[in-house]
Amino acid sequence: MANGILIVDKPQGWTSMDVCAKLRGIFRERRVGHAGTLDPMATGVLPVFLGRATRAVEFAAGADKEYIAALRLGVVTNTQDATGEVLETRPVTVAQSDLEAALSRFRGDIEQIPPMFSAVKRDGKKLYELARKGREVERQPRPVTIHTLEIVRPLGEDGYELRVVCSKGTYVRTLCHDIGQALGCGGCMSALRRTRAAGFTLEDAVALDQVLTAPDPAALLRPVDSLFADRPALVLSPDGERRLRNGAPAPLPGAAPGQYRVYGPGGGFLALGRADGETLSTIKSFFEV
Repeated sequence: MANGILIVDKPQGWTSMDVCAKLRGIFRERRVGHAGTLDPMATGVLPVFLGRATRAVEFAAGADKEYIAALRLGVVTNTQDATGEVLETRPVTVAQSDLEAALSRFRGDIEQIPPMFSAVKRDGKKLYELARKGREVERQPRPVTIHTLEIVRPLGEDGYELRVVCSKGTYVRTLCHDIGQALGCGGCMSALRRTRAAGFTLEDAVALDQVLTAPDPAALLRPVDSLFADRPALVLSPDGERRLRNGAPAPLPGAAPGQYRVYGPGGGFLALGRADGETLSTIKSFFEV
């Protein structure tokens, strides 16, 4: 059975669920999930979890993400990106220095109104379902955090490449749209590549074609404990492992409080645990029952 994490460099034109469906067939494993949706036009880092590793998705989905985005000024679309219907075009008279000044308004804690072409639900309906019927409904602003927002380089006369490091739930195309509005000329996102998600980067990613043609695709999987590489490791005694497997806290006097990668005496990854100075409790188990 396939158990592990596959860091896919998602190709353009595929949805994140398309990738999961393809991997479900390749690995013959029904338990497949991903951490962080990428729109079909976007490429880049898509962590996919298979088998028992799907229990870790919740810990990956909330992590910060990094993107390289192309901002095209002077064009406003109904999807806020270059795939949508052009609603208006405006002359661009702003300089790079004007863009630099505008970016400062979008750093830190900000609020975004989710785009109509999104999977956010309203009264049980996804917004994009309503948008495709020509309907627009009021959306409540959502708080997000933009940790880094900087110009990488100009792209032609009216375009710029931006580097964005942001919190979960950030719409980069909405960010591009809002920057354009702030500049008075409008804007949309013309390309997007995710360069980091859940602590994994493009250097960790494999192309989907490579997975499809690999003699042994399972060899490309990363162990689930790689997601928790920033936590210290802790090896339990046989008695401690028995207690943990039975759902009971394991005595751990003197341990520094915090989260740990927990292993059995044989080296097998058991759980993500939390120590309080006296005992170790399980946050999430990953051993096969």
